[in-house]
Amino acid sequence: MSDIKIRAKLSDDETTVKCLMNHVMETGLRKDSKTGEIVPAHFIQEVVCKVKGQVVMTAAWSGGVSKNPYLSFKFKGGAVGDPVEVSWTDNKGESQSATDAIA
Repeated sequence: MSDIKIRAKLSDDETTVKCLMNHVMETGLRKDSKTGEIVPAHFIQEVVCKVKGQVVMTAAWSGGVSKNPYLSFKFKGGAVGDPVEVSWTDNKGESQSATDAIA
């Protein structure tokens, strides 16, 4: 159902992380066009990024984020080859994570 694609690149002393997360991101407000029933809420609630085990970014999301969200952020202190792990947890308790090295 889901996966995360990560790219992390170091430029000067700043690392830019870009990630694409595959997730349905349902708000719980939309009706199914065939049945008329409300589609249950199913969205990412928390995204965490760690570099060498240290948290460098945490985001709290809600149903207002679009399907298959894209996230980009920068941080200082990374080095080429350091592992970058991005993980998310959704409102149904499902989670996903992926790791890539800083280039």
